[in-house]
Amino acid sequence: MIKYVVKKILYSLLVLFGVITVIFFLFNVLPGDPATIMLGQRANKEAIEAIHRDLGTDQPIMEQYARYLNDLSPISVHNNQNEKSLWFLSPTKYSWIPLFTIGNNKSVVLKYPYLRRSYITQRQVSDIVKETLPETAVLAFTSIIIASIIGIFLGIISAVKHNSFYDKFSLVLSVLGMAAPSFFVGLIIAWLFGYVLRDYTGLSPTGSLYDIDVWDGEVLKLKNLILPAITLGVRPLAIVVQLMRSSLLDVMSQDYIRTAKAKGLKLKTVIIKHALKNALNPVVTAISGWFAGLMAGAVFVEYIFSWKGIGYEVFEALTKNDLPVVMGTTIIFAAIFVATNIIVDIIYGILDPRVRIK
Repeated sequence: MIKYVVKKILYSLLVLFGVITVIFFLFNVLPGDPATIMLGQRANKEAIEAIHRDLGTDQPIMEQYARYLNDLSPISVHNNQNEKSLWFLSPTKYSWIPLFTIGNNKSVVLKYPYLRRSYITQRQVSDIVKETLPETAVLAFTSIIIASIIGIFLGIISAVKHNSFYDKFSLVLSVLGMAAPSFFVGLIIAWLFGYVLRDYTGLSPTGSLYDIDVWDGEVLKLKNLILPAITLGVRPLAIVVQLMRSSLLDVMSQDYIRTAKAKGLKLKTVIIKHALKNALNPVVTAISGWFAGLMAGAVFVEYIFSWKGIGYEVFEALTKNDLPVVMGTTIIFAAIFVATNIIVDIIYGILDPRVRIK
């Protein structure tokens, strides 16, 4: 089991390394000069050159790449004496624990990954992620819970009433749910429930988890979660309905289910005690994958509903060409995918020894 876990972790780290490499070179060939973005109308030749020296963008691309990997690595090598060096162990950039020194001026340290600073706000990208990621996590978790509960329930009914009008109608709705883009569904839901039916629903088309009150400061607004959570959950809901239906139909055709029916057990008992447990395996797989996908796929939904999560920050950064924020958040999304897949693979390895053998 230990060998299996180590192998999965190493494979995942290789995938993450590949993602980081692609992100770095992709964003470094895009048009746009960070110096002019940071300086705006104050840009002149001397100031632009100073910014390039400070960011290290005047160095060869491979040296920039090596320094970027060094910044992201939890264990990294830095110059501890020359403050003008781009490899200098600056306390304004890093929080570290010294491990050992190399020669007279180099240190190997254990640190948090450094995701650089925003061109626009000059805030560290890691601080932006810490501030916005929890709200996106709440939105994604709520969406996947809604999709799981409703989807499993509707999928069971669809399988039990196989080939009925309800079954065919649910399949049509599932196809529509998978086909409709999230931003289009978000606009329809925001318009319908946030504007047309606002007097009846009491819901606002915009708003985040916390609103700022003049007297009370930050106030928790759970009702602002309803519309974006439903919007984000439409597509996984459609997937879960179809998976639950097909999986349960397959299980219900097995010999042990026919034996249970022959013993005179009620259909409800057969489904709950015998069929449901085995039918849920592919559904759980889909749900685990979709949760990581929702974390990364909430960009347009958050922007439509003004939900101040990490997706909203990514959209704002893209419109302003704030590349460090886009690169940092993309790496965070990739790390979430990788961590989710590692956890799911380990759980599968524990539950089914055949997976470890393969």
